[in-house]
Order: sequence, then structure tokens, then C-alpha cells
Amino acid sequence: MAIERVFSQPVPDDERFLTSLRPRKLDDCVGQERVRAQLRIALDAAQQRGEPLDHVLLDGPPGLGKTTLAHIVAQEMGATIRVTSGPAITRQGDLMMMLTHMETGDVLFVDEVHRLHTVVEEFLYPALEDFRVDYTTESGIGGRTVNFALKQFTLVGATTRAGLLSAALRDRFGLLFHLEYYTVEELTRIVARNARLLKVTADGSALARLAARSRGTPRIVNRLLRRVRDYADVRGDGTLTPAIVDAALDMLQIDALGLDTLDRAYLTTLIRHYDGGPAGIEAIAATMGNERDTLEDVVEPYLLQIGFVIRTPRGRVVRPPAYTHLGLPPAEPTAPPSESPGLFD
Repeated sequence: MAIERVFSQPVPDDERFLTSLRPRKLDDCVGQERVRAQLRIALDAAQQRGEPLDHVLLDGPPGLGKTTLAHIVAQEMGATIRVTSGPAITRQGDLMMMLTHMETGDVLFVDEVHRLHTVVEEFLYPALEDFRVDYTTESGIGGRTVNFALKQFTLVGATTRAGLLSAALRDRFGLLFHLEYYTVEELTRIVARNARLLKVTADGSALARLAARSRGTPRIVNRLLRRVRDYADVRGDGTLTPAIVDAALDMLQIDALGLDTLDRAYLTTLIRHYDGGPAGIEAIAATMGNERDTLEDVVEPYLLQIGFVIRTPRGRVVRPPAYTHLGLPPAEPTAPPSESPGLFD
């Protein structure tokens, strides 16, 4: 049976909750200092010249603020934002409808831009470079191609897997930013701000403990804040204390480093079934009953970041700190197989 994660992807109720907590201005953001500094210069320069912002590509693990930054770009430029995703655009006509409704300076946000269909991606190239598209009105012999001029717009693309972007698409973005995991201090500032917005009473040590168990990800710290608030209302007096935070997260099976059941299942599968590795991702996914994409996009980035797993040409390998964290004895080095004696030796 596949092991699911509680906090992997947003559900509608959580998405509305998270949207209400998102900062609306670049100066209100916490963390990603390098990205914010470069983006501020680009925004100010575009506004001084009275031009739309250059196309922006944001890449990084889920939950680090790519969608938030896209909305901030539109807010700072005083523009309208239209939101879609790569898998949702299946035909040229879907993209054509959006592009022809764009006004000058508007922002088109495409999440998971690496999953655009090849035909749609190639259709997008002239729109990004020359703000025009060649659209075939009918198929077959009677079809004709019409050239449409578009108003200048800004495409903001977000991806969790930048390596899957084609070089041709990547080269058409003028601004490329990679988002890093947040520090505990940065997450503490984020959750303190959001606790104030939600009128949640909490002391600093409780918020720091919550931040430390949030995998360096703002989306997760915001969701955990909601879950801990529920626990505090039911099992306590509504105040967040270190004891309340620990009890709530222990109930959710989230440990001191923020690893949940899916993370621990990934590590124990590698250790128990493959002697700590190396093992291929397809074999691990099959053993766990999970999709390969789930492991690569949701589980592995943080485990790689904290040094619990490494990728080698032969597959994934668990490192000693993971054994210590799980309370398991380190793997014994495997001796190479000895050569069998020859028939006449």
C-alpha cells in the first residue's frame, strides 16, 4: 500500500488558508535575500522605463514561495495575473485564448511549466520573443494560418524540476531564480507574523520549535501552525507552548527534524531492503508502492539537503546521520564477491 504524506500538496481549504497569509509586497517577504534583491532591481527598472517586466523563471522544491512571488510581481507592477499550469494547457487553442486576453503588462503565471506539451511549448516561443503567434484556424487542406499580434506581457514560470525544461524554453526567460530552503530563524519570523494575523497566542520558543520541524518550507510551517492551533484549542487553552507543539506534532508523527512517515519509510526501505544502497529510484518506488515522481519531488530534496541521502551513478545511498536519527545500527560494508576457483585449480 502506498504511504501518503499529510502535507505534500495543498487541498482547497488549505489553499484558501495559505492564500490569506501570503505577503502582498516584496518588502514584506522573509528569506530568499538574493532573489528578492535581484527581483527588486528588475521591478524598479521596469517601472522607471514604463515597460513590462522581463519573463521570470522560478525553480525550487514545492512550498518555497514560487506562487507567492508570482502574485507579488503582478501586485508590484499594478497588473492583472492569470494563473494556469503546464498540464492544464493541452492544446494551442487553450494558450491562444489566454494570450489574446492579456493586456499590456499583465502577468501569465504557469505553474509546473516543465510539463507543457511540446506542441504548446513551441507555439509559445514567438509569443515570448516577438509577442506574436501564428495560429492555424482549421486543420487539413482548407486550413489557414493567421498571425496574431499580442500585447506585451510577462510570463512567470514555476517549476520543481528545472532539469526537465528544454534549453529553448529556458533561454527565453530573462530572469532566472532558484529558491533555497529557509533557515529556522526565517521560518520563525514567518510563523510569528502569521500567528499574529490569525490572532494566535504563542511564545517565541514554541514558534521556534514549530519552525525547526517544518523542513525549511513556509508552506509546511503554515499548515503545521493550523494543526497546532487546532490541538491547542481542543487540548489546551488556545495558547501555543513548547509542550503543546511537541504533543501536536508527535500526534502527526512528525519528528524533531520534520521527517514524517513517508520520509522515514523511504529511509527504512533503503536500509532494510537494499542494505542502505545503492538502489535505483524505480526499485525503491516499487518496493514502497509510491510513484517515482512523488519520491523525487517531495521526499528526496529535503533528505538530500540535510545529508541523509546521496545520489550516486549506481543509485541512492543512505548516509550515517540517517542511521543515527532512526536509531538503527550503521550498515556493514559489503565485501566484494570472491572469485570462484577454476575447474582445474
